[in-house]
Amino acid sequence: MDFDIVTFGSAVIDTFVHTDVAERKNFIYYPVGGKILIQDLTFSIGGGGTNTAVAFARLGLKTGCICKVGDDANGKMILSLLKDENVRFIGSIDKEKMSGYSVILDSKGGERTILTYKGANNDIALKELKAGTWKTKWLYYSALLEESFETQKKMATLLHKQGTKLAFNPSSYIINKEDFSGLLKICDVLIVNKEEAAMICKRFKKKTNDPWASIHELGANEILITDKDNPAVCFDGVQRYSIQPHKNLKVVERTGAGDAFASGFVAGRIVGWPLAECLALGLKESESVITSRGAKNKLLRMSLT
Repeated sequence: MDFDIVTFGSAVIDTFVHTDVAERKNFIYYPVGGKILIQDLTFSIGGGGTNTAVAFARLGLKTGCICKVGDDANGKMILSLLKDENVRFIGSIDKEKMSGYSVILDSKGGERTILTYKGANNDIALKELKAGTWKTKWLYYSALLEESFETQKKMATLLHKQGTKLAFNPSSYIINKEDFSGLLKICDVLIVNKEEAAMICKRFKKKTNDPWASIHELGANEILITDKDNPAVCFDGVQRYSIQPHKNLKVVERTGAGDAFASGFVAGRIVGWPLAECLALGLKESESVITSRGAKNKLLRMSLT
């Protein structure tokens, strides 16, 4: 079985809880002992592994997804979605642990705080994944911890020797808690936000005034750093490319925007687009996603192949 790309990351049920609570000084304040009315409640399927898998599949790429779900109703919903989106599930089902679950607390200003229960997501062993029965041109890693992260490292090392390319989107808890230096050395595309880039530089005692060059020295071939409403910038070791998000775009909810940008960018690299065009596709994906609630509802449908 041959894939254009296999994603390896989390799968969760997202519950969007929308309130009229305002933001103050980068905090969403919920009074202790208070009762707050929910304005809207929405359920969808999220997680970096499934979000990016669906994005790649909708762009016409042959896509596999490695994740782990519980043997429960939520797990069945996740597997059904992947099947409906033409994504091949090559992960595993846990008979004991529950599927992952997230609660997204939305504020009046459009920002959110996410509470996540990882469930079965962090318990993926290499022996569960039928390695050797499939091949892929690219791997896309989103953040997993514990045994699953160790499996990601082993798989990347194994497939890198066979010519598979790696795109890596670590989160702050990977950067703070795990040894990911080996992944950086074989990483073809690293995607992080501004804060995560600074954390990587600090972790490896690199200069923070030019995180692109500093991270490139650690081994990553192409470094894409996003910065919310400021330009996203990619560096290939020689040249920098940037793109400015559109102004006055009505933001409904930002969950999934990072996954959308990353998958659009990487999809362009898979089919051989120039970096400037990859940035444009990534931005188009992310700006589409933030116009509604749910990380997959507005992902683009178009064929790149």
